[in-house]
Amino acid sequence: MRKRRTSGLLSLMIMALLMLNLAGCSQSTSTQTKQNSATPTSQTTETKRTITDMGGRTVTVPSNIKTAYAISPVGSIMLYALCPDKMVGWNYDLRPSERKYILPKYQSLPNIGGWYATNTGNPEEILKIHPDVIIDMGDLNKAEAANADKIQEQLGIPVVLVDAPVLKMDKACEFMGDLLGEKVKGQELADYCRNTLADVTAKEAKIPQDKRISVYYAEGAKGLQSEPDGSTHIEALGVVGGLNVAKVSLGGKAGLSPVSLEQVLAWNPEVIIAWGEEQGGFYKGILSDPSWKGIKAVQRNRVYQIPDGPFCWFDRPPSINRIIGFKWLGNLLYPDVFDYNMVAEVKDFFTKFYHYNLTDEEAKTLLAQIKPTE
Repeated sequence: MRKRRTSGLLSLMIMALLMLNLAGCSQSTSTQTKQNSATPTSQTTETKRTITDMGGRTVTVPSNIKTAYAISPVGSIMLYALCPDKMVGWNYDLRPSERKYILPKYQSLPNIGGWYATNTGNPEEILKIHPDVIIDMGDLNKAEAANADKIQEQLGIPVVLVDAPVLKMDKACEFMGDLLGEKVKGQELADYCRNTLADVTAKEAKIPQDKRISVYYAEGAKGLQSEPDGSTHIEALGVVGGLNVAKVSLGGKAGLSPVSLEQVLAWNPEVIIAWGEEQGGFYKGILSDPSWKGIKAVQRNRVYQIPDGPFCWFDRPPSINRIIGFKWLGNLLYPDVFDYNMVAEVKDFFTKFYHYNLTDEEAKTLLAQIKPTE
């Protein structure tokens, strides 16, 4: 009898253990199921999307881009205008005139190098910061696409090509706004670019051919480099109806075709626009060097320094900084046609693109021109 009772108790204990084990397995399976079902939710916060960049390349980028880096000044200026809080750094050291009109918070961003001109980026520094996306903005061609692929493969970070001809800068603004989750700001900048170009083009069409003003663009340390028609570095002049006097060979993508003083004297331009000292230019030299005094522009006090704060308004780098230059140059050459209130225009542009509220005096300083008699 005792043996049967012991056997029965053992059977009950075994059954209880089995039930507990099954319950544990069931709970473990239930927990695992819950964990598995939560995984897609976790991934949803870090989803990715596949886009076609402006170079026609297929690129996979984070759906929510929080940080971005541009490999050239062209892209950095656009990033600063569109979403400065997403910038992780610059690709060159800011000059004093640039720092003056850039908010202190963004002045202190590091220079992590870039791929432009003869520069090559610093992969180690970029990988330390590891932005969500890299922007390659500028003229697009097969070589640029190949370079973007190489950088992307080397760093393991998506590289997006952005086409940026100055006459289609509105498209670049819209594309970047969509890419970076800044559609409203991107559209605001795009509308400004589009409306400015439309207005400037309409005004330019009113200028009679026999009233168009001849202009020499003085580049370089001695003012004896320039750009022929067809160079992207001087296209703003044609947009506002100026006549380029420089009849020289195209100096390649970098421009800066050499000219002689004898040629400039023969061309005898009515207006000269020149780089200032911080750009390494010869503006003051044109005013003081007796060799230039035989030129009509010098004789008539029509030599002008190109505004350069925070970025050049006329030429390099060829980014959104050029847009205000259309209004500046048009008003400079044909004030009756391009009848802008330039102080108001510059203040508005700086607010929209540089997040900086200029005073009237600051705007006037940027627009001021030093005359030979001063």
